[in-house]
Amino acid sequence: MSSGRKSLSNSDALPAWGGRLDALVENKLTLSHDVAELHLYETFQRAQLVELTFDSPVLTSMLTGKKVMHIDALKPFDYLPGESLVLPANKPMKIDFPEATLQSPTRCLALTISDEFIQQTVNHLNEEYPRCEPSEVWEVNTNNYHLQNNFEISSLIDKIIRLYRENNVLKPFFIHNSLEELIVRLMQTQARRVLVDQARKYMSSHRLAFVVEYIRNNLTKALAIEELSNQACLSKSHFFRLFKNELGISPIQFILQERIRLAKQILSNPAKSITDACYESGFNSLTHFSSAFRTVERISPRQYKQQLS
Repeated sequence: MSSGRKSLSNSDALPAWGGRLDALVENKLTLSHDVAELHLYETFQRAQLVELTFDSPVLTSMLTGKKVMHIDALKPFDYLPGESLVLPANKPMKIDFPEATLQSPTRCLALTISDEFIQQTVNHLNEEYPRCEPSEVWEVNTNNYHLQNNFEISSLIDKIIRLYRENNVLKPFFIHNSLEELIVRLMQTQARRVLVDQARKYMSSHRLAFVVEYIRNNLTKALAIEELSNQACLSKSHFFRLFKNELGISPIQFILQERIRLAKQILSNPAKSITDACYESGFNSLTHFSSAFRTVERISPRQYKQQLS
């Protein structure tokens, strides 16, 4: 790893990870495992164009504060808590820390994982859980992949930090399993982005993309698994398994999420009521709608609409 300028430590700065504070810029704690290293970073002062490179594929994830990332010829972009970046080995980056202070440090992690371990995990997944289309295989996209962490990935990141720091004779085993799950979750997230965010583009060549678009066009209908599996030209059991493998959730969960997404769009219209949002997004009762909305969004439809206004 290479880094830009550093400043002397300050006795007022309190590192969250323990140990001695060496620098206000790029103060780092590294914890090792046989196939991966966890690097925990804290920055206590503003800085610009701090250089950083890792010699293995890396997942970085923001914990607190804000960075501005400069990678290749991409336009510099904000990097915020709840977001992650997947980068290939030896990818140079430059980082701005526009908000770091002694009172509010910027914190992030970098998890470097060996190429061999990643490939073993990918190969195992392709052997045991092949993708829906024969022409496609599971793979990890490390080409500057920027993502919003979902609940599963956020939970895994928190778990991996905890595992690296705990004193347990089975720690290597737990870390190994968690790293495998993280790699698989990342592949599912990447596949989901293609199938869900670009469904219309791929619906003529990918049966699950076709089903995603079919669901969106028929949200007000009662959508049964048998109907969806027929659209995909698959048996019910095969369709259910492939859908969950590739998107990380069941078809029923996806339909629920899409109905809530549509309901949020309707609620954003001041002329529309909660009752309108309920029935126009495919729910058949206000009680069910309110319960489902709260499950997905953690607030009620009424609270959501109040926040908008």
